[in-house]
Amino acid sequence: MGWFTSQKGRRHIVVCGHITYESVSHFLKDFLHEDREDVDVEVVFLHRTPPGLELEGLIKRHFTTVTFFQGSIMNTVDLQRVKVHEADACLVLANKYCPDPDAEDAANIMRVISMKNYCEESRIIIQLMQYHNKAYLLNIPSWDWKQGDDVICLAELKLGFIAQSCLAPGFSTMMANLFAMRSFITSPDMAAWQNDYLQGTGCEMYTETLSPSFSGMTFSQASELCFVKLKLLLLAIEVKPIDGGDTKISINPQSSKMPANTVGFFIAQSAEEVKRAWFYCKACHEDVKDENLIKKCKCKHLANKTGATPATPFSAALSKPLLNIKNSVMAKEENGSKPVMNGRPTNKPADQQKNGKMEVGIADDQAKDFDFAKTEMKYDSTGMFHWTPARSIEDCILDRNQAAMTVLNGHVVVCLFADPDSPLIGLRNLVMPLRASNFHYHELKHVVIVGAVDYLRREWKTLQNLPKISVLNGSPLSRADLRAVNVNLCDMCVILSAKVPSNDDPTLADKEAILASLNIKAMTFGDIITNIESMGDSKDALNNMGDTTVKRPGPIYGTNVPMITELVNDSNVQFLDQDDDDDPDTELYLTQPFACGTAFAVSVLDSLMSTTYFNQNALTLIRSLITGGATPELEIILAEGAGLRGGYSTPDTLSHRDRCRVGQISLSDGPLATFGEGRKYQDLFVASLRNYGMLCIGLYRLRDAALTTVDATSKRYVITNPPFDFGLLPTDQVYVLLPFERKQSRFSFSETEV
Repeated sequence: MGWFTSQKGRRHIVVCGHITYESVSHFLKDFLHEDREDVDVEVVFLHRTPPGLELEGLIKRHFTTVTFFQGSIMNTVDLQRVKVHEADACLVLANKYCPDPDAEDAANIMRVISMKNYCEESRIIIQLMQYHNKAYLLNIPSWDWKQGDDVICLAELKLGFIAQSCLAPGFSTMMANLFAMRSFITSPDMAAWQNDYLQGTGCEMYTETLSPSFSGMTFSQASELCFVKLKLLLLAIEVKPIDGGDTKISINPQSSKMPANTVGFFIAQSAEEVKRAWFYCKACHEDVKDENLIKKCKCKHLANKTGATPATPFSAALSKPLLNIKNSVMAKEENGSKPVMNGRPTNKPADQQKNGKMEVGIADDQAKDFDFAKTEMKYDSTGMFHWTPARSIEDCILDRNQAAMTVLNGHVVVCLFADPDSPLIGLRNLVMPLRASNFHYHELKHVVIVGAVDYLRREWKTLQNLPKISVLNGSPLSRADLRAVNVNLCDMCVILSAKVPSNDDPTLADKEAILASLNIKAMTFGDIITNIESMGDSKDALNNMGDTTVKRPGPIYGTNVPMITELVNDSNVQFLDQDDDDDPDTELYLTQPFACGTAFAVSVLDSLMSTTYFNQNALTLIRSLITGGATPELEIILAEGAGLRGGYSTPDTLSHRDRCRVGQISLSDGPLATFGEGRKYQDLFVASLRNYGMLCIGLYRLRDAALTTVDATSKRYVITNPPFDFGLLPTDQVYVLLPFERKQSRFSFSETEV
């Protein structure tokens, strides 16, 4: 039996749920990583059955920090034995490969109920498989987001990552590498692209309080100072509302000045580096050239002004912010020359901006005559997503001929394998980020789902209020169906499977996805569409910034179709690329398809458990970037089960559109083209931020950028937060966080042809 005895002053966490050698080794590898600051936390595992030999060996190797107890989380005596009431947090791991995801979620929710019943103050972090099961947690009276309770919903995040990859190919890889703890070791034996990629995988997300020297700066000024002087990438800040409500996380806000002791979200290689943001003192460090010399100084003003110790980079004590990332303050007119709106010069006379209607950010066409009776509902009731009245699935089904007649271009093709009785995967989580209200309606990419209608009928009630969706009742393995939906002209082809992996051979779980992927790569396409007029002929100089809204001829070979394949089993990644030389035992994040952003596996979300425990705001930031802005308010509406509700556009809901989004911009043409000609990354970073309010976060580079031979591939790989002196190439594409534009968008971010 035995009871857990905690050492005085040392925290402990209780981990339960799916406890196997694989799940425990993944968890501990991330949790006990050396890049984290002193992890003085004991890990207590509680499971019904005794550990197997492998697991026992693993626990013995970590005997100073890990203990295992046999018992049930449903039993009060066992909860007392592992001291759940004293635990810093309780973590519930899910079995991602279970045959019945709903049953797995129900069992884990029961574990939460048991722990909350025993001690309602316990902080609980749970992994859930299905998004719709999130609603049941809200029914537990003592479940409280603000106390640090959190859900890592695998379906929501997995499909959200894939959705963002439709907008900016490779983005899923960049984000996955940010919250996983890894140390990179580059070597001269590796290819140049691997070294560039590996340096980015060593980056993680940290929080730190900004020093008093930053107070009064705008976000852009602070971000520039952090990047140029401190060699840190500042992504977002915590904003405390004037009325004293919950804090919000604001990603790349455009205008407001920062108060003292603002908490910033950084991308950096280690917790040590991020401390520079707290130590930075204008008086002492103004002329310091070497960022490593920015250490604590003796200045009196620093001590007097704050009187507080800095927040640790993994502060778990910060209050839980809402997911709302609106920037409510308009840009002030600082430079006197031209009025500034949204951080950029605008041609509107200043007095027109002052009237109440413009200030809250109503779109121009609605500001003229704002009348509820005449206004149709375009957005959901929270103002976060585009909305349309419910349509029946029959209205959205295309047959092969109709699909061929619809000239699809720049769309998203979803190849979906599912049996009529497969568990629901929650396609809403894939489509909703693509329908975020910070896109203008004409920018929304059409989503065409190729798969069995019998399965989709069951999913449809969650999709019926989202615009621009079509369904082709066919097979993702049928070349005729793929040609009918113009797969060669799509911006992204997503390959998903809802089928349950069989128990006898889990490696076969991905057989359909791999076959579909190889099938598309083997296809060839004639020059089907020869001459289509470009969609926009705006004279705006910015209109051509990496602009690919111009309809383009598609690739001739299937290997060049942009694709992302979701895998259940990591090791199957070796079959996706026939021309890579990945060793079968290579870790997923080191493989070529993952580095290129063409493969995504749910296992990369494992490390979110540790990230959330150490830094609960990181999950909030990731979720708001990935889901397009799902708020707790929206979660409650969706928990009702009636789907998205439409809402009339009010100044308040329309102001919610004013939030940034992920994009990808090309350096081959447009105003940023000059940077592609051998300039450094820092020049691009500063110019983008100053001139356009865009925050650069990484590059998507051609793997064979230096080669000009015929056999050079068009594969790209992801470089997260390159060093400041990194040389740029004209073929590079840049990942940016774009501010919302009230007028016609000036940017487009689909994959450009080189």
